[in-house]
Amino acid sequence: MTQTVSTPDRFASDWEEWHDSRERTLKDPLGWLSINRLEWLDSEAQRFEGLPGTWWTDGETAHVTASDHETFADQTFTLHPTGAGEVVELAGVHVEVARRGAGYLIRIHDPEASTLAAFRGVPAFEPDAAWQITGRFEPYSAPRDIAVGAVAEGLEHVYVSPGDIVLERDGAAHRLIAFNGHSGGLSILFTDATSGVSTYAANRSLAIDASDDVIQDGGDVLLDFNRATNLPCAFIDFATCPLPPAGNTLPFAVTAGDKTPYERN
Repeated sequence: MTQTVSTPDRFASDWEEWHDSRERTLKDPLGWLSINRLEWLDSEAQRFEGLPGTWWTDGETAHVTASDHETFADQTFTLHPTGAGEVVELAGVHVEVARRGAGYLIRIHDPEASTLAAFRGVPAFEPDAAWQITGRFEPYSAPRDIAVGAVAEGLEHVYVSPGDIVLERDGAAHRLIAFNGHSGGLSILFTDATSGVSTYAANRSLAIDASDDVIQDGGDVLLDFNRATNLPCAFIDFATCPLPPAGNTLPFAVTAGDKTPYERN
């Protein structure tokens, strides 16, 4: 979470602690970097070469059944279209089931994945307190469903937006659509003048601390761009990350937060 700090030394040490924790999470043997395969499910039952189970979806749910020689229990999954996937171990294989758009997919988590073995940490700009910018959250009269594209061709995500964040830079106001945060608060997806140059081209994400009162009535929020992060699609080829909403492009260079991963350069 973002926070105001009292001294430059404390600000830098807090950022280092946050950054180290994030890198440890990415090193999880069954985390995002371990994904090395993606398959979309169909309404027709099908098996995938080298993977356990017979899989299909009826649109609202996904199903897997074991073949005669497989001993795991049949399972059904009912998931949110933009929610977290569910990882299950079937016949020694860690399979993530996720719902995206109008369909379901499965992804394989392999602790021996090449992307995990090659991970060298997350390159980032040096922390700079000047990139802590106070903005103003302006709620809509009612939350809106906002459709955005995805890095996966043909896929669309729909997220709930409670309002906009307005920030000022160099005398100009910039308005960004905000989404509800995964663990409370708010989040934004954005690009800027560094995108595709020194930062990942498709998007970066920023979590923003905001109380329920601010989300309901509006008020000041702190955007700490030092904690702007790459989504999984910056690291692996098997992600379905959303693209920023139209208009969430800042016309200046945000020289703070994550840079393009080493493995993508």
